[in-house]
Amino acid sequence: MKIHIISVVPELLESPFSHSIMKRAAEKGLLQVTVHQLRKWAVNEYGMVDDYQFGGGAGMVMMCEPLINAIEELNAEHKFDEIIYLTPDGEKFHQGIANTLSLKNSILFICGHYKGIDQRVRDHFITKEISIGDYVLSGGELAAAVIVDAVGRLIPGVLNDETSALFDSFQDNLLAPPVYTRPEDFRGWKVPPVLLSGDHKKISEWRHEQSLARTQEKRPDLLNKD
Repeated sequence: MKIHIISVVPELLESPFSHSIMKRAAEKGLLQVTVHQLRKWAVNEYGMVDDYQFGGGAGMVMMCEPLINAIEELNAEHKFDEIIYLTPDGEKFHQGIANTLSLKNSILFICGHYKGIDQRVRDHFITKEISIGDYVLSGGELAAAVIVDAVGRLIPGVLNDETSALFDSFQDNLLAPPVYTRPEDFRGWKVPPVLLSGDHKKISEWRHEQSLARTQEKRPDLLNKD
């Protein structure tokens, strides 16, 4: 999978993709993330990519000219399956969206900044708008990092155990069950006997029951989803 990101502060994205699972995905040749500095397409020699709002109001707006020039140039080279704008008023990100995006070959993310981007970019070039929660960040870079991480780990071959992602929280609208590792007994706190039984059918049933109970307690809203 190839992911491209347009940002005015690409330095914010250097660390998230240089470590752990995302780094291994890149080393395996399974995920390629390229971050582009929007000022490369600035409207003047001073690197201008934003301007005041028409109609007045606080906050600058990212201009349509540099953004559209960047989108058109990159899309001509890579033919993106999705051009995604990261914005607080987008569709709230969830595991189902991550699953869907993981099947794409090439994605372009647009990181908003300042007061947002000129609406004409959204009207004519954006194929999907995503929010990672009901709050406002300084820009879309951290949201991009979150989504790329959630999507990248689903690509076949990225995780050492490919079945691991199938049992993550939010798959099938359930939270993951409790997990334990050695020692079996720590300060008198013992691992549930069923997990030590070797009976895979009983273990599977226990984990499903625990997932249901945990979801009912912490996120009952998930059980009401279709």
